[in-house]
Amino acid sequence: MANPPGRYVSALTKDTMALVLAGGRGSRLEELTEWRAKPSVYFGGKFRIIDFPLSNCVNSGIRQIGVLTQYKAHSLIRHLVNGWSHFKREFGETVEIMPASQRYSENWYLGTADAIYQNIDIIRGMRPKYILILSGDHIYKMDYGPMIAQHVESEAKMTVSCIETTVEEAAGAFGVMKVNEDYRVVDFQEKPAEPAEIPGKPGFTLASMGNYVFDANFLLDLVEADAKNPDSTHDFGNDIIPSIIAAEKVFAYGFRAPSKDEKAYWRDVGTLDSFWEANMEMIATTPALNLYDQDWPIWTYQAQLPSAKFVFNDEDKKGMALESVVSAGCIISGAVVTRSLLFSNVKVEVHSEVEDSVILPSVTIEANCKIKKAIIDRGCIIPEGSVIGYDHDADRAAGYRVTNKGVVLITRSMQGLPHGYSFED
Repeated sequence: MANPPGRYVSALTKDTMALVLAGGRGSRLEELTEWRAKPSVYFGGKFRIIDFPLSNCVNSGIRQIGVLTQYKAHSLIRHLVNGWSHFKREFGETVEIMPASQRYSENWYLGTADAIYQNIDIIRGMRPKYILILSGDHIYKMDYGPMIAQHVESEAKMTVSCIETTVEEAAGAFGVMKVNEDYRVVDFQEKPAEPAEIPGKPGFTLASMGNYVFDANFLLDLVEADAKNPDSTHDFGNDIIPSIIAAEKVFAYGFRAPSKDEKAYWRDVGTLDSFWEANMEMIATTPALNLYDQDWPIWTYQAQLPSAKFVFNDEDKKGMALESVVSAGCIISGAVVTRSLLFSNVKVEVHSEVEDSVILPSVTIEANCKIKKAIIDRGCIIPEGSVIGYDHDADRAAGYRVTNKGVVLITRSMQGLPHGYSFED
């Protein structure tokens, strides 16, 4: 008897190893990644960016996972150890941390393909049939099972996960897959000024999500050959994908929302403005990304903290938060927080006002402050009486960064505070 669809997909995911590329700095996030890799950056009130692809793997039934780290990986590795080390090897489960350990050369990872090559012996030892390559720095929820099933059924050597977007949105911003009517990839365009349109859908294009499925042996032979090529930059986008499109079957997989009435949610929080905007989306009455979905939970590590607390209900001081997300350990003491997202252990003291802001863990906002449209990094102390976000010239004079869209970034180094060590880095 043929396996039912669910068992068929679960058999495929069981034979799949996911490799999460998590070594990037994320330089467009400026000082926010001064002491941490982009996948380790906080998001959504209690999570790290890396939690989203990892949770997608677990929820999809993929339990063999490797995380390839490089740039300032200490906080990322600590987060993985604290939150993702409970897998049982006896059941074929693992989250393997793969730092740049110079196993096959004297170099650190030279590119995304080289990162795979430098761990080739570990990957071969896991004996997967399929390898799922994932970017470690995007926010989305996705079941990878149907993508792997399409890959197998189409007899492709490589399948690229793509999201439909307008030509205008993709121009100069995303890598684009040019496809024929069957969604077979015929060309890869790296951030083109004029992206190729989807056949039959004028005005729309397929932006690459940075997620790929390969037959395992095919991929490992490919990166081995690429490592011997002195003219290669050892990168999937620049070298691997273009090299196989003409010779092999490469298909695009269209990532879609569960409902036809919804637009698929995927965010590349690669700039301070996009990071602020994506976090602000979380405070909507019905956010585009549902973090309360018990059928597709996002897993993370979190400290054991008391509940959030709102203090004072006097005429001249009321502790309250409106249209906001407030995490555990926060104390709003006679202050008002509006349309903001507060991570754990934030303290907002009497008569302060915070609006349209993203406040990362363990920030203290002292009394009589006014803060608008800001990102305040972990551990900052905002002195009493500070006014931030109302006069950008004054913000710059104080040493803070102001983005093109008027978001003010404040970090400890900008305040002259030592970085120090913290379990919440």
